[in-house]
Amino acid sequence: MRTQAQYYDTPKEHDCLKCHSQQTYSFHNELMGTDDKKLMNPYYIIDTLGLREGVHKQFDCTDCHSYDYTTYPHNANLKLEPLATCLDCHGGDESFASYQFDKIQEEFQKSVHYQAYGDNFTCAKCHSQHTYTATARNSNSILEIVDYSNKMCLSCHNDMRRYGLVSGQENPALIDVHSWLPNQELHFKHVRCIECHTAVEDDLMVSHNIRAKEEAVRRCAECHSENSLLKASLYKYQNLQERAEDGSIIGVLSNENYVIGSHQIPILRTISLLIFFAALGGIIIHGIFRIIYKK
Repeated sequence: MRTQAQYYDTPKEHDCLKCHSQQTYSFHNELMGTDDKKLMNPYYIIDTLGLREGVHKQFDCTDCHSYDYTTYPHNANLKLEPLATCLDCHGGDESFASYQFDKIQEEFQKSVHYQAYGDNFTCAKCHSQHTYTATARNSNSILEIVDYSNKMCLSCHNDMRRYGLVSGQENPALIDVHSWLPNQELHFKHVRCIECHTAVEDDLMVSHNIRAKEEAVRRCAECHSENSLLKASLYKYQNLQERAEDGSIIGVLSNENYVIGSHQIPILRTISLLIFFAALGGIIIHGIFRIIYKK
């Protein structure tokens, strides 16, 4: 097992990445006695920058893929072999207990994805083993968390080819599907898809029970209220909780995802009440004087 991310710093010298980090690959055609160059399937090109930053950067390719891949050209039957799943390494391992992989698996099996596609829908459909980073757990930026999470969903739901490969159906236009949602662009930028499309699970950092679209949250008050749904999901992370609940002006200004209705600033609330009662008093006094002078 490698322990340094720098192991991938020279991909052209790596047995696998010298091909899988390039747009083309070369090989000697023994049948024709020629040196040929072919285009690499874009889905098999590895992002080496993402690989060096991912949580699996200390592993070599053959720790997950068959060792037979070290022989080139690859045996075509290797593609038919199932890849190792997350639980094959992380399930039942006390060293990973805090991540609750077994609980995640239980919740995922309730999801619309698993109900529709069973074991054919694996963790890898959303989480790339090559580039996955624990952004939601480690980042102190809400925008970064939202952007990273939504890109996972959009990598399939906004990609006609990938969506068709998994579902066998035509990819629906997201803008049309969400036509009921006001300020779509702002919602997509500041709120994760899973805030509306999952059942909140208190025991998990991120809910993996993706619900059917008919069960998605559509009531504005679910998020835009004092008891905002976001506090049980997006704002549940320890490193963001204080910011989310901070009632000071500085706390709100530093909050990149301030949600109207879910946060209240005591001093502004007091000022608002004073203005309201002052205006109401002015209207009453004005009315009294009009009545008096009218007589």
